[in-house]
Amino acid sequence: MALRVETNRVRLLKFVTMFGIGGTERQVVNLGLGLDPSRFELHLACFRREGHFLPEIQARRIPLEPFDINCLYNPRALREQLRFCGQARREGIDIVHTYGFYPNVFAIPAAKLARVPAVIASIRDIGVYLTPRQRRVQRTVCRLADCVLVNAEAVKEWLITEGYRPSKIAVIRNGIDLSRFTRRLPTGGLRRELGIPPEAPVVTLVSRLSRQKGVEHLLEAAVTVAKRVSGVHFVIVGNGFAIKDGTVVEDVAYRGQLESYAHQLGLGNRVRFTGVRLDVPEMLTEATVSVLPSLSEGLSNAVIESMAAGLPVVATRVGGNSEAVEEGVTGLLVPPGEPGALARAMCQLLENSELSASFGRAGRRRAFERFSLDRMVQETEQLYVDLLQSRLSSRRRSWGRVRSNSEFRVSSTSG
Repeated sequence: MALRVETNRVRLLKFVTMFGIGGTERQVVNLGLGLDPSRFELHLACFRREGHFLPEIQARRIPLEPFDINCLYNPRALREQLRFCGQARREGIDIVHTYGFYPNVFAIPAAKLARVPAVIASIRDIGVYLTPRQRRVQRTVCRLADCVLVNAEAVKEWLITEGYRPSKIAVIRNGIDLSRFTRRLPTGGLRRELGIPPEAPVVTLVSRLSRQKGVEHLLEAAVTVAKRVSGVHFVIVGNGFAIKDGTVVEDVAYRGQLESYAHQLGLGNRVRFTGVRLDVPEMLTEATVSVLPSLSEGLSNAVIESMAAGLPVVATRVGGNSEAVEEGVTGLLVPPGEPGALARAMCQLLENSELSASFGRAGRRRAFERFSLDRMVQETEQLYVDLLQSRLSSRRRSWGRVRSNSEFRVSSTSG
């Protein structure tokens, strides 16, 4: 494998499941497009060549190769792994960086077989959705990686309890494009679109819809909040995704269940499900409070974006939420799975405009100071270069020992 750290660009391949709306996908795209093109040559790989972010990638003409599998453990997956291995060799990839359980398990062994100099696995949450078997498989595969990159100290601590080596884990927190969150006044257009009165308090959740996000608990808490806060509305931005006939589609079934549950709870027209929106900054300007009731998180982009938009945040005390939200300064943290605590926190902010405004100002400062995209890109670039140089130096030392031993054996036998 040719050395490109000093003389040429580093050939970097990132592997994700697909390019749908989601925190990990947004981070991969933002990071990839933010890398210095004079230092890094970006390649992408995925299982599904689909998603809302795909046009951004195609516009930049970034090489993208799909590896279409429907299971990790069958002959087809093995053939695709061998094809990935061959491609990495032919293209002289210097670094393979995988994101999430399925890309980790699929691509890391193939990258090691291809003798890619540096292999990085990303784990971006505390894995409550993984079965015990999946956790064991991922732990075994990640032992092959040269680094496990996480986005929160909470994820690092969880991995250590799972048996990962602390020295192999690196933490780089998420960064967002803060230029999208310049201060702007609400226009009222989105409220009119959604049928929400101009003066009504609005609680907003921005999230991929899945059971680990705790949306049911938000709806249960909304019943209490609606009784206490006159005219309050709840806006749920996002959708879930499922695979149907080999294609990624929006999971309308789960959203339908949530809408039915909202009606069962008597919330009526107090709740709006908007589906996927690409105008999240504009949505947040119309909000009063941002909420994230997750049961599992890494470091939530939605929380950081809400803070950047100047909103007070109510979030569950899971994963990296406490690393983003400063309790009693930028927002309130509550236990997961407790609608009563969630309702009390939302009411506290909705009923105290001065406290909400103070939290919003502090959250905006914190977002701009700690969670910029530029900071994340710079830290990741440095990790790539340091790791690649370390791995190549280690290889040189190993080859030097092999050659010295070979020369010794030749000298001994020739005498």
